[in-house]
Amino acid sequence: MTTQPDHPNPADRPEGPGRPDPNTSDALPMCYRHPDRETYVRCQRCDRSICPDCMRAASVGHQCPECVREGNRTVRRAEAAFGGRPVTTPVVTWALLAINVLAYLGEVINAPAVLGRFMMSADHVAAGEWWRLFTSAFLHAEPPSYWHILFNMWALFAIGPQLEKILGSLRFAAVYLLSALGGSMAVYLFGSYAVGASGAIYGLFGAMFVISRRMGYDVRGVLWLIGINVVLTFVVPGISWQGHLGGLVAGAVVTGLFAYAPARSRKAFQLATVAGMLLVYLAILMAVPPLAA
Repeated sequence: MTTQPDHPNPADRPEGPGRPDPNTSDALPMCYRHPDRETYVRCQRCDRSICPDCMRAASVGHQCPECVREGNRTVRRAEAAFGGRPVTTPVVTWALLAINVLAYLGEVINAPAVLGRFMMSADHVAAGEWWRLFTSAFLHAEPPSYWHILFNMWALFAIGPQLEKILGSLRFAAVYLLSALGGSMAVYLFGSYAVGASGAIYGLFGAMFVISRRMGYDVRGVLWLIGINVVLTFVVPGISWQGHLGGLVAGAVVTGLFAYAPARSRKAFQLATVAGMLLVYLAILMAVPPLAA
């Protein structure tokens, strides 16, 4: 006796034309994260089926999200020479340039008010106006004099990006600001008043010297740069030698501690360096009156 098949026409099968029965070993491969999505692509690491939304490009083929996350845990993140994330765009340098220019525009609008409130003054700092130690590093000689800010911003533009890429953005910012404070602290102790980013710029000169020594570069060019600027500090009238030399020493010390930090505890050591310098500045302010007063 001849029997008729249940579905004489393949097109009449529930699975559709030419599609295997999902209840057999020939079941369609479905994405492991999206069981309703058919796919014929498998993860190169775990061999699970993955749909286009779950595919992550790998060096060969594709991987699933879980394998990508697991792989990232074992990949060492790139770092700058002395720790921190590698820098492609020197955002701190551009931000410092912008702040200095904006502060100078404030001086153009009302120099007496801006300088009277924010310039470095040893007597005012001793009276409790500590913010002047910081704000004075973003002010410059009263308009219409432009040479002061032009020289400082040119120096920051010339050496800032390279130093930021070597140190990393956070460490570069720390060197710059601690150098600025170092210059203001020297003015507090041995001077009377000052304005300008020169303390911070000289700190970057000191940082260049330390980094060149640490990385095995020829330091003669840096020594010439520092030597010429130190001579100008004492030859050109009206320049605060305290701010310049204070910033130079502070920048060299901070960068030296950053560059020679123990590899195993580099981040902790560098953080302790920043905290230690701030504590030293605070202790001097609390215990020592202005020596030139």
